[in-house]
Amino acid sequence: MEELRGKKVLITGGLGFIGSNLARALVELGAEVLLVDSLIPDYGGNLLNIQDIRERVRINIADIRDKHSMDWLVQGQDYIFNLAGQVSHLDSMQDPYTDLEINCRSQLSLLEACRHHNPEVKIVYASTRQIYGIPDYLPVDEKHLLHPTDVNGINKMAGEWYHILYHNVYGLRTASLRLTNTYGPRQLMKHNRQGFIGWFIRLAIDGQEIQIYGDGKQKRDLNYVDDVVQAFLLAAVREEANGQVFNLGGPEPVNLIEIALLLKEICPACSYKLVPFPNDIKRIDIGDYYADYKKIKNTLGWEPTIAPRQGLERTVDYYQQYKEYYWS
Repeated sequence: MEELRGKKVLITGGLGFIGSNLARALVELGAEVLLVDSLIPDYGGNLLNIQDIRERVRINIADIRDKHSMDWLVQGQDYIFNLAGQVSHLDSMQDPYTDLEINCRSQLSLLEACRHHNPEVKIVYASTRQIYGIPDYLPVDEKHLLHPTDVNGINKMAGEWYHILYHNVYGLRTASLRLTNTYGPRQLMKHNRQGFIGWFIRLAIDGQEIQIYGDGKQKRDLNYVDDVVQAFLLAAVREEANGQVFNLGGPEPVNLIEIALLLKEICPACSYKLVPFPNDIKRIDIGDYYADYKKIKNTLGWEPTIAPRQGLERTVDYYQQYKEYYWS
């Protein structure tokens, strides 16, 4: 990672969960970091996420849908980590037009700005396993058909392929990481619309009942945020990543009941209960999912290192110290 020392790096969505953790790693590596975030309420941007490194980064409050802002902000950057997006599957079904604007138009704004004003930059895009939809087979590899079950999955799929298209047609150095259930410090915790794992952790810390939909045997793979940050850094500095898409994946799949039991061991006051699926969630549920991440392991040398119990213990410890900043 020595290659990143002294380099200019822009992170869209930089005040959010993964962006702020990535910023922390880049600062330690000696990069000059610019964080761009719209701070749209309920999307996860939080100035408290970078409070301890505030004097070591620059911040620009801007929306990447704004072409004029992006034309200016991309200039002179060596690397761009493109994390800005709307990630709630439920919100995308209730407000599909906003999801389209943020996850499609904004990506074109960024890519067009780079094509015209900084064609040498390297861009790493945050995609999602949601673009696969209900798996045809497990584990899911990158050759699996894409048939998303919700508006967010369709728009994230388009956003990813804009990046690959701009590599293939215009020669931009782009790569895409298909993230699974990422968790850890600085995650949005004030509502449950951005994935189950953060909400489970909040309920566990508060000693409340974790409600699990269905039979609780749905399998998932979890990635602790530090592992995800390492994948982004590797995809940035390695030229073998250019024009490629990569799955991330957890150490081993665990089902929802197993996750709840791990949390109960860490937070004994909590409990769990199986409840029927709400209709709006059942319609877009994907059942079991866990990824085959051999491609990124073989190409870039990445693999997850933090087991679920270790990651959950670290995450619970963080929020027990700082929950007042994240619960509301």
